[in-house]
Amino acid sequence: ALRAAAQDCFPGFYRKEWQPALTNVSTSCNVGIINGLAGWTSSVDDVPADTITRRFRYDVALVSALKDLEEDIMEGLRESGMEDCACTSGFSVMIKESCDGMGDVSEKHGGGPAVPEKAVRFSFTVMSISIRAGDEGEEVPIFTEQKPNSELSCKPLCLTFVDESDHETLTSVLSPIVAERNAMKESRLILSVGGLPRSFRFHFRGTGYDEKMVREMEGLEASGSTYVCTLCDTSRAEASQNMILHSITRSHEENLERYEIWRTNPFSESAEELRDRVKGVSAKPFMETQPTLDALHCDIGNATEFYKIFQDEIGEVYQKVNPSREQRRSWRAALDKQLRKKMKLRPVMRMNGNYARRLMTQEAVEVVCELVPSEERREALRELMRLYLQMKPVWRATCPAKDCPDQLCRYSFNSQRFADLLSSTFKYRYNGKISNYLHKTLAHVPEIIERDGSIGAWASEGTESGIKAVRGRRQP
Repeated sequence: ALRAAAQDCFPGFYRKEWQPALTNVSTSCNVGIINGLAGWTSSVDDVPADTITRRFRYDVALVSALKDLEEDIMEGLRESGMEDCACTSGFSVMIKESCDGMGDVSEKHGGGPAVPEKAVRFSFTVMSISIRAGDEGEEVPIFTEQKPNSELSCKPLCLTFVDESDHETLTSVLSPIVAERNAMKESRLILSVGGLPRSFRFHFRGTGYDEKMVREMEGLEASGSTYVCTLCDTSRAEASQNMILHSITRSHEENLERYEIWRTNPFSESAEELRDRVKGVSAKPFMETQPTLDALHCDIGNATEFYKIFQDEIGEVYQKVNPSREQRRSWRAALDKQLRKKMKLRPVMRMNGNYARRLMTQEAVEVVCELVPSEERREALRELMRLYLQMKPVWRATCPAKDCPDQLCRYSFNSQRFADLLSSTFKYRYNGKISNYLHKTLAHVPEIIERDGSIGAWASEGTESGIKAVRGRRQP
């Protein structure tokens, strides 16, 4: 009894119960950071197994996050006019999951253990909590995260030294998290909140991933694949011909079924026929992701595409056939020089969010137009950017129905006009090919908004900010 009482005084310890009990999870019950390989029995080649990863147990981390929100939950119950003592069950918690590579985190001069020089960070955000009023009643929201893309609301769960491109090691290291997640989906948490035991069910949405990570987790071919989309089965050529009319058809379950077909080849087809049947699934999917569009990487991908269009327009590629590499290099140098001179925008090796935000403006297109010889082409560029800036708030806003209702209503019209411009004025660039994010921007945004209510709120920006904060505090 004394030991149990002492345990209640530990920081971060909360009495809880799962019904039914969680299965296939780590036996380590420490409240704090545990070995990330707890619940995993294999070894990691060439790397000391006890140094490769650190994490919190998923259920313990979620309990801690709920207790941090205890006051918000109680305030939400009061504001919705519900009696505190009557609300002990029917709570639903929506979790956003994020995962991204951290790039090079090697020690510049240190004597630590030999570990891979790349790292991956897995994190989660409590997006909303709602309660069902009565057995047949509607769900009433009692908490909604106001800053879903802040690093403060994005809780780190696992940090692992592994290259995100190393599929085998990544799947092995994250497999205990997947097991804990699956166990929690089939169970409910009994936790004391506001002095009364209350019952919570968790719903997980993996949306905070860039396209590379989605393809990694869902077993799809890399982003250069002819199967251009992680939401539908279209090929790159089909997407360039029909830019608008596509529906979300892919799912985690379907990807698992297609992997089995890929693995067993039940119809004894050739490699090309089999690949066409499974639409680019080539590895076993290991973590469920929500078929969606990441707003941050959409901005970056589309800005990269506009940057290339600007170069092509400076060089009047629509009049040329197969320009040389030297010509292309000179157009890029001219564009960089102009942007630096007029907008103080320094060239970057790789497109990033800040550069994308500065580039995708009407001011930037006016600066670029100074280098475009034809007035007709200048006008087409201005119109392309004007349409894009009308569309962008729809996938960027946390709540588009409130924040930008006019742009939301006009999205389909604007995207159709945008697609018409690409397939006519800019046909030289979009004849048989289209970039991955441009396809998603034109074809899938309205359907995702209708299903989820938002794209911007579910973006990966929180985990990106968290990674930046970690790198900023890293010791040299």
